[in-house]
Amino acid sequence: MTSRIIGTGSYVPEHSFTNTDMEKLVDTSDEWIAGRTGIRSRRLAKEETTSFMAAEAGRLALEDSQMDASELELIIVATCSAEEVMPNTACRVQQELQAVHAVGFDLNAACSGFLFALHTAHAYLRAGICKNALVIGAESLSRLLDWTDRSTCVLFGDGAGAVVLRQEETGILGLSQFADGSRGDVLTCGNSQNGNPLQETKESHPGKIAMDGQEVFKFAVRQVPACITDLLNHYGCGKDEIRYFILHQANARIIRSVAKRLDVPEAQFPMNMEQYGNTSAASIPMLLDELNRGGCLKKGDHLVLSGFGAGLTWGACLLIW
Repeated sequence: MTSRIIGTGSYVPEHSFTNTDMEKLVDTSDEWIAGRTGIRSRRLAKEETTSFMAAEAGRLALEDSQMDASELELIIVATCSAEEVMPNTACRVQQELQAVHAVGFDLNAACSGFLFALHTAHAYLRAGICKNALVIGAESLSRLLDWTDRSTCVLFGDGAGAVVLRQEETGILGLSQFADGSRGDVLTCGNSQNGNPLQETKESHPGKIAMDGQEVFKFAVRQVPACITDLLNHYGCGKDEIRYFILHQANARIIRSVAKRLDVPEAQFPMNMEQYGNTSAASIPMLLDELNRGGCLKKGDHLVLSGFGAGLTWGACLLIW
């Protein structure tokens, strides 16, 4: 037995914030942002919280899978932008969905988070610990941005995506995941700081995302095609057998570079960051849901999912739809 995706769902905030809106905040332009990133707009949370968006995406994934929340046994939420340290976001989702028989926990691998959470749920199902799982990527990255830093604030957006996994005889064929903590300083976000009675008291302040964009770009265009190639070779699957390569939606230039290095047509690398920006752990399941609901995926299609981000972390998953 393996695990198979049987339902998808996604949710984005109502408010769209365009590159033209961004021009009013920082010294930038629609031409500059779109030309370097492929992003023209992003959704920003106003009333919505990370846990609310996660629950809404999860609810839609359950509806798509025709599964009742009471049947769920496991909920994993991948996020680096929860509104609370505790309780965890997954438990908030469990409460909202009334998934009374599910255990829930969060996982933080930044933009690789959904992929790592999917692998974790797959391991639970393969081990027989549970028979199904709800895996969600949800982010409110707008809460973590320095809105005076034009190198980062133009990139990110808010949203959530979810999938339901179930034990079946076909589905996930193989996976890989990696981390390089020695290079973690190229993409960071600090936390609130204060001192205990034995330490010098520090002024509490919210963390902000900081990134060395060139280093992240070079890392992604080198490691992502390499890990995809190794995964396909390991499981004896040719590139020509893959219907879509569904990558983390960080930057259109990164995805085009990966396609070129793999020598695969760009048409097999769907993108939606033009409307949503980089939604971190939410980006892969949001795109997967868009393809699913758009009728682009057919039973038996071979797909590759690949995520990359802070940590540094990266990996890939080969599956049959």
